[in-house]
Amino acid sequence: MHFYKKTSIGKSNNYIKLLIKLILAFLLFIAILFMLDQINFPAPNKKIENLIPNENFKVIK
Repeated sequence: MHFYKKTSIGKSNNYIKLLIKLILAFLLFIAILFMLDQINFPAPNKKIENLIPNENFKVIK
């Protein structure tokens, strides 16, 4: 028979650690979104126009 020593104080301690990790991950995600919002991406200057011939269209009934 093997004896195991329980090193954890309680199960609620594990839930608190998990909750803290989830909150930190959420805050990191929000910070990344905020930083991406601050970057000023240039708008395209050239108008893109593609002419598609009618042969490529298929009629679905």
